[in-house]
Amino acid sequence: MFNADLFVSRPTLVNPSTRSAALDGLRAKAASEAQLWQLLTQSYTVDLDAVAKLMPAQDPEPVWLAARG
Repeated sequence: MFNADLFVSRPTLVNPSTRSAALDGLRAKAASEAQLWQLLTQSYTVDLDAVAKLMPAQDPEPVWLAARG
């Protein structure tokens, strides 16, 4: 995880609409979800749990049972 420099000020995302707007802006720059999280933490001070609620859920692929014949 990103090691935050405490002496560098970053904007704080408190409002849900600003979190959503920042997330949408960074999605265009990120190639993967991991890179999106990295860009987010490097650019802003944010509650990661609040951001996780805005992210789409990563559902596992279903494992289908073999049909009985």
